[in-house]
Amino acid sequence: MKLKRFLLRYYPPGIILEYEQGGNVKTKSIDLLDLRPETDVDSVVEEIAQKEPLITSSKTDQVKKLVIRLQEKLSQRDDHHFYLFKVLRAHILPLTNVAFNKSGSSFITGSYDRTCKVWDTASGEELHTLEGHRNVVYAIAFNNPYGDKIATGSFDKTCKLWSSETGKCFHTFRGHTAEIVCLSFNPQSSVIATGSMDTTAKLWDVETGQEKATLSGHSAEIISLSFSSNGCQLITGSFDHTVSVWDVNSGRKIHTLIGHKAEISSAQFNYDCSLIATGSMDKTCRVWDAASGKCVGTLRGHDDEVLDVGFDYTGQHILTASADSTARVYETVNFKLLCKLEGHEGEISKICFNPQGTSVLTASSDKTARLWDPNTGTCKQILEGHSDEIFSCAFNYEGNTVITGSKDNTCRIWR
Repeated sequence: MKLKRFLLRYYPPGIILEYEQGGNVKTKSIDLLDLRPETDVDSVVEEIAQKEPLITSSKTDQVKKLVIRLQEKLSQRDDHHFYLFKVLRAHILPLTNVAFNKSGSSFITGSYDRTCKVWDTASGEELHTLEGHRNVVYAIAFNNPYGDKIATGSFDKTCKLWSSETGKCFHTFRGHTAEIVCLSFNPQSSVIATGSMDTTAKLWDVETGQEKATLSGHSAEIISLSFSSNGCQLITGSFDHTVSVWDVNSGRKIHTLIGHKAEISSAQFNYDCSLIATGSMDKTCRVWDAASGKCVGTLRGHDDEVLDVGFDYTGQHILTASADSTARVYETVNFKLLCKLEGHEGEISKICFNPQGTSVLTASSDKTARLWDPNTGTCKQILEGHSDEIFSCAFNYEGNTVITGSKDNTCRIWR
């Protein structure tokens, strides 16, 4: 094994090693999820060198410089104020979803008008209209981090794979017997997972367009799915009140997470794939040990359905958003409530951290999105101007651009 070069990953903090083995170039990552601006650099480097054979004594100075750069990035102040940059009257019928590519240079919108559109973020210009579905385009995704492909899932029971650069359709995946409502690329961009109202999820080969596996076992529609960050596992959340954990290579079910008393709304892995958070219409969020499938914590306190859950990039905080018009921030290590985010006047359907973990973004039916301080719960900014419910919101990778999608048929870019 021969080390070729180092690559820095800011969110979450880590160093990627690119190395050669048997004539092939491979990568492995050293995750530094607990790194802080005040962490002792020498002890971090020493620990890395002990664990990683590719880091020889001649490389430790280089590693030290990289760790210092990560610390500098972590210590940057976040006092970004967002201004409305563009209003895009994207579609002739309501939007269903919006999503950024990794850098945030472009984004996509899905709509009831049966199309998906690709947009340039800097100019607000429409780059492509992806046409061909015969019903609502409901689920959309880029194959991040690459961003050269787009998947669209439709109520016409098909999923299509497109080139984001040309708008050309590579494959149409057929096999589901009901609407496709969620989808995702694995991190390697070799597999697409689709979840359907037909109670199954399917895995598709990106290269060949062939079906790899059908994941059967749920007794009601699948409305949420998510890959682990290493791409080895997939979780599916269903209206049957359960979440299933699947082995991607074999298509075999590893665990069924049983405990919620109502439909699942959202299910997410943390970054190191040790935990799974699930939100439910039973007003709770549960946290599960991914290896054993055991529930390790139940987060209670919301007065209405939990509509969305999420971790920060380092997995140290959990977010919950509810139909009771509040959101909450919890510490992962002890499930202690850090703060409540109060101020919205309607249900909060979407919630996420910025990549830095210093701001929380919420989207609400009260026609506003809000930015919050996750340590104090204070509202830092209200993004106003939509004339109907906001159902989707996202940060770009740098955290300096926000997109909001609304039932008013527009999406807004904030910078």
